[in-house]
Amino acid sequence: MPSFIQRTMHYRKEHTAWQAKYDARAPKAGDPAPDFELSDVDGVYSVRLSDFRGKKPVALVFGSFT
Repeated sequence: MPSFIQRTMHYRKEHTAWQAKYDARAPKAGDPAPDFELSDVDGVYSVRLSDFRGKKPVALVFGSFT
């Protein structure tokens, strides 16, 4: 086994333990998304994710576009 792999195996064990703890709570593929509500940039209108369920696809994009 290459020495790099031997030196980094403990990170794999730590990561695997973290996944077992936190991924258990994550939604699985095919699970319905949890409902939430957001308002527009002016704070005038609000929309719930459940308003679109069964009507049209929704894409959630996180990040900055500035």
